[in-house]
Amino acid sequence: MNEQEFAELSAGYALDALSPEDRRAFQAALAEHPEWVRLVDADVETAGALAESVPDAAPPLTLRSTLLSRVATMPQLPEMDAAAAAVAEPVASAPPLPPVPPVPPLPGDASAGDAPAGDALPGDASMNDAPFVEPAPTTTTIQAISRRNWTRGLLTLAASLVILVVLGFGAVTINQYVNRPPEVAALAEIEAAPDAQAATVELTDGGTATAHWAESVGKVVLVSNGLPEISEDESFELWFVREDGTPVAAGVFEPAEGPSTVILDGEMQAGDTIAVTVEPQGGSPNGEPSGEPIVAIPTA
Repeated sequence: MNEQEFAELSAGYALDALSPEDRRAFQAALAEHPEWVRLVDADVETAGALAESVPDAAPPLTLRSTLLSRVATMPQLPEMDAAAAAVAEPVASAPPLPPVPPVPPLPGDASAGDAPAGDALPGDASMNDAPFVEPAPTTTTIQAISRRNWTRGLLTLAASLVILVVLGFGAVTINQYVNRPPEVAALAEIEAAPDAQAATVELTDGGTATAHWAESVGKVVLVSNGLPEISEDESFELWFVREDGTPVAAGVFEPAEGPSTVILDGEMQAGDTIAVTVEPQGGSPNGEPSGEPIVAIPTA
């Protein structure tokens, strides 16, 4: 298993979605290449960030009362065997017999015309036009059909409620995924790239800062936690510091509680150092760092 195949399985491992066979192959590859654990850590961090961004969804407060009131209004039938009610079918009436064609009188047979008025011949309309009366269903049949329809209706209602809840949660999850912040989407894109790289440094106050980049993606993302507090009239500014020491401004960001994830503006060159300085609100006025960087992450 190469690093790209391992990275593809890493996301599934972070979500606990691997099959037993893929999990064994993943764990074997991780034991053989312990340096790939950075891919796992990044995917676990990303999955946690996505999970925390999805708000808790509770079912409607009226769901239970609505269902109980629906049940209460259903007609209550006498007790009967549930198995018999489930398989009971309505009594099918026999289809009417087809009309009997009239028998034509034989030539010279005068008896056909001399038949008594009260005696109907086989072809008489008085016999063929008589309406067929369907037999009335029995009480047992009516109860079985009603109970079966009530049971099916209740199960259909419950299934519909479950589908609505699942679809609602799915819509929220998809909406959260599609509307991810650009920096989160960029981090996921970098981590999925075959040439993804990362470097981490510890801050003086005990925090950490990690730079993520991939040449094939052309983006750089900085994930920091524990940056020092700054005043309201100051901002953090990002820099690409070239190998010859030339700083290139890469955007500003405001302090945030907890971890901060930001995407750098511009393109990184080989050997650059990712740096963060504290500048006046809005960034350095002259395009040069105002002081020593509080974060410096070499990428070479």
